Amino acid sequence: MPVSTAPAPTAPSALGTLRAGLVHPVALLRWLWAAYMTPGRPGRPTDQTELRWIYTAWLGAFLLKMLGSSWDVSWHFMWLRDDLAPPHLLNTVGTAAVVVLVLFHSYSGYGVDRRALRLMQAGIGTFLIAIPVDILNHRINGLDITSWSPSHALLYIGTAIMLAGALRGWWLYAAPGRIRELVPLGLWLFFVENVVFPNQHQEYGVLSLEAYNAGRTTAEPSLLDFAASQGQTPTMFMLPVPSWVHPAWLICAGLLSLVVARKMVGLRWTATVVAVVYLGYRGVMWLGLVAMGFPPSVLPVVLILGAVLIDLAVTARVPGWLAGAAVTAAVYGMAFPLESLGLLPPWNWWSALPVAVGFAVLWALVDLVGRSAWLARWRAADEPAAVAETAAV
Repeated sequence: MPVSTAPAPTAPSALGTLRAGLVHPVALLRWLWAAYMTPGRPGRPTDQTELRWIYTAWLGAFLLKMLGSSWDVSWHFMWLRDDLAPPHLLNTVGTAAVVVLVLFHSYSGYGVDRRALRLMQAGIGTFLIAIPVDILNHRINGLDITSWSPSHALLYIGTAIMLAGALRGWWLYAAPGRIRELVPLGLWLFFVENVVFPNQHQEYGVLSLEAYNAGRTTAEPSLLDFAASQGQTPTMFMLPVPSWVHPAWLICAGLLSLVVARKMVGLRWTATVVAVVYLGYRGVMWLGLVAMGFPPSVLPVVLILGAVLIDLAVTARVPGWLAGAAVTAAVYGMAFPLESLGLLPPWNWWSALPVAVGFAVLWALVDLVGRSAWLARWRAADEPAAVAETAAV
């Protein structure tokens, strides 16, 4: 039987530049598929250029998700919910990009170890399960625009787990240098935004309720009529949770995330940079949404004070149990005049003591984990691909 002498198929040549790839997207996709969509196990060797492209795609996907989510909050204080509303569609594009990235990592093994991949898979799985649960929840409960519903909590949890996987993958495989430190700042920005996102309900609600009471409501009549038909007053859906929730969540979840970010990234002003960029983003979105006729919100500017104090405390090696109490006292002190001026949602001032205790305990736990042998083991890459190569040798 004659032996075929036909040459084996080869991957198409790279297009050379990003600009050439954008001009010829079909050729770019063909090259990417042929060059990188080959089966592999987590820990597969990935050069630094490839790694930067992969995690730039992660940043782009979460940027789309964040833009859609920010628009979505303002939308819900104006219109009745619609599964196909523009902000939902924008968020869906970002989610689809994340799904593609997780499938890519799962199939190829590039840019992740086994633990990072499992976090990505668990996160997107939780998020995708939450979507039909949330739709069903709205079908059953009607209006339910609160950010604090269980179905929405699944969305936040899924997003946080995905981001934890991306943070781990990048930190394990990025080469030392400025870019290695900058990419986590972007990922931590999305992480913190996701954590404090539920508080936006009160931050929009306080101004929406004020406008309603002044006779210049920003909500469409259809939204108010539907709420009334369900027996809900404007206060019930604009400020649906007790006044201790906003400060407790801002400090014990939002500022705690900044503590972890500061310790993980290691740059002196990590927490401050993330907080400033987050509030700057919120400010730009505020201007854009108001220009389009959507309701405004107050901005949690107290985050900046908390972030600065976190950076100073970590740099000075102040114990978490002491720093947590001091930061809480300072944030409540700054919040008092802001709340009086209507620049924050209502705060329950009696919550200061339990929040201070809770934040101090949580920060102390972060310090404890940071010194633990468990964390040292966790930092080691879990790479079945490397194990397989060693066994083969």
